[in-house]
Amino acid sequence: MSSDIALIDGVQAAAVARPGSQDAVAEVLRTAARDKLTVVPCGAGTKLDWGCPPRSADILLDVSALDAVVEHVAGDLVVRVQPGVRLSSLAVELARANQRLAIDGVVPGSTVGGIVSTALSGPSRLLYGTVRDLLIGITVVRADGAVTHSGGKVVKNVAGYDLGKLYTGAYGSLGVITEAIFRLHPVPEAAAWVVADLPDERAVGTAVAAVLDSQVMASALEICRPAPAGPITVAVLLEGVAPGVKARSAAVSALLGSGAATGDEAPSWWSVLPGPIILKLTAEIALVPPLLRGLREAAAVTRLAVDVRGSAGVGVLFAGLAADADPEATGRFVLAARAHCRDAGGFAVLLRAPAAVRARVDAWGPVAGLSLMRRLKDEFDPDHRMAPGRFVGGL
Repeated sequence: MSSDIALIDGVQAAAVARPGSQDAVAEVLRTAARDKLTVVPCGAGTKLDWGCPPRSADILLDVSALDAVVEHVAGDLVVRVQPGVRLSSLAVELARANQRLAIDGVVPGSTVGGIVSTALSGPSRLLYGTVRDLLIGITVVRADGAVTHSGGKVVKNVAGYDLGKLYTGAYGSLGVITEAIFRLHPVPEAAAWVVADLPDERAVGTAVAAVLDSQVMASALEICRPAPAGPITVAVLLEGVAPGVKARSAAVSALLGSGAATGDEAPSWWSVLPGPIILKLTAEIALVPPLLRGLREAAAVTRLAVDVRGSAGVGVLFAGLAADADPEATGRFVLAARAHCRDAGGFAVLLRAPAAVRARVDAWGPVAGLSLMRRLKDEFDPDHRMAPGRFVGGL
């Protein structure tokens, strides 16, 4: 353990540990348990300011040195990796076998551990599923230093409890991930994006429904509205063999209207989060249009410039505001967005914001099942020493 000083979302860690092996991670956590020290895990640190700041951080546990691709079984379309592996590096490694992990690098520099811990999925979730869906096995060191495994190297493994889903999106509050096993997909022969600018929310709803109800089998369906009252761009990704992609692109163009254009490169905003203040919004797919309308109205009332984009095909959007947006107005916008998400069957989480904004509004907001989450926290981390306070409800 070094004597380095680290800052975690405004909270200063007393020391930094950079273990080079799973055994070393376990030793750090056993020492922390013995001395009753709080621990905050991290990888590349790209999302350490997401959620809430920890109440305390005696140790910042940096797993970036655990960056090996442990095993790639190309014939089974499975890869086993350590948490410090960057998604970009893994993509290069898998491409040698013409395979890929269908998780988008939404935040540049993200590691496997960070993606699993925050459950961050991008446009490809429409066809390939989320991080939770692609994760088929996990190894975690618990708060007391015990090493636990769940799942395995077989895609249809059903033995035991699927603890991987529990650790996904837990923000390091239940333990430290030391290995993850994912199912892979072949790299498609061809890809094309069909893009169209639509005038309003109703047109977007019609277009999204038309694409999803068709036989084109889109890999992703994204929207982007950089100005609250402006037009909305819809972009559809199609992948497969070249002749099929060409035919399906023509079909999607017909669905989106005469202004649709097809290209072999993604729009510049594709798989890029707005920000730097970031709000994650969810809704039932059919209720995305009224949510967009509600966000437009909330932006007008608060006089804020709001950039909305995301996966309309699955009902997951992100709203971005400028770093210098008025904190009081931003807080009011978040509360209004939460109300609109609730009406649309979803929720709103403030992923990243300055302290002045988070002092006015809870980052997580009301969350169903909080009592169950508390019981799980008590079971996996009885002393509440793992990333204390970062997760929902102060867990």
